[in-house]
Amino acid sequence: MRKPELKRITAALRQLTPVQRKIVALELASLDAQPASVTIAESRFAVKATCPHCESERTIRHGHANGLQRYRCRVCGKTFSALTGTPLSGLHKRGWWLGQAEALRDGLTLHQVADTLNIHVSTAHRWRHRFLTLPKAIQPRALTGIAEADETMFLLSFKGKRNGLDRKARKRGGKAAKRGLSQEQVPVLVARDRSGVTMDCVLQAMDTPSMYAALKPFLTEDVVLCTDGSLALAGAARQLGVEHHAVKLSAGIRVDGAWHVQNVNAYHSRLKAWVSKFRGVATCYLENYLGWFRALDREHGNGPKPAQWLALALGGVV
Repeated sequence: MRKPELKRITAALRQLTPVQRKIVALELASLDAQPASVTIAESRFAVKATCPHCESERTIRHGHANGLQRYRCRVCGKTFSALTGTPLSGLHKRGWWLGQAEALRDGLTLHQVADTLNIHVSTAHRWRHRFLTLPKAIQPRALTGIAEADETMFLLSFKGKRNGLDRKARKRGGKAAKRGLSQEQVPVLVARDRSGVTMDCVLQAMDTPSMYAALKPFLTEDVVLCTDGSLALAGAARQLGVEHHAVKLSAGIRVDGAWHVQNVNAYHSRLKAWVSKFRGVATCYLENYLGWFRALDREHGNGPKPAQWLALALGGVV
């Protein structure tokens, strides 16, 4: 750019309102941040680029496109970049991606994200759930030692759905029409060992087959399972062939020697308190929020850094 053109731009900046100057500042900051997000994305192929179409490693560099290194597969002949086949493929404004990652770290609401990044709320919503597509599936390999299991309930929600509801829309999350358990509640099973390793999932039903299917991938035969006396969990423990101890909370017994479920119930409490600030979570996105909180809680409240969130969103491992 020539000096006279730069002077004209500088003169125009002086005439901007404070709000307009903030928008320009965000645009400039995003341009500075874009190389960082691109570097993180392309680090996926730091060792060798693998074709996302046929999984071949016979690839070669093939110029650049949209600011990214492009590759061509010698087997299938297709071209690709580090974003091809990832949940972030097709998203624009790469300079804002680390800002979105910071929002995940800080647990910001959609309106807070929209205000911070100067984007529309619908864009903030789309980015959030694209970023959480892969992290929600990250579960531990196995629970060890003494593990506690218990279910907690979330209100069935159709938040964001404007048509086709057979009831009046709730405000700010709302409450169930009936007290206690009902079809308005969605069960979530949480299992956590004494070292803090945690798995959770949304259950289709609170019966033994559902509990067994949910716990089977995470419990080995040498695990000792503690529950609150749930018959469904007791039946699942028998089918899994693990040692089982039930604490009779209904009788006022919270701790029986080494056997209790206070660890998992404390996790329930932290999860519910964290979810409450979103004023209701749509049930169709509940697994995303479970995975989000799991990642935050994994390091005792010090979850992944923004660069790590971006790597997780792209399928990396932190």
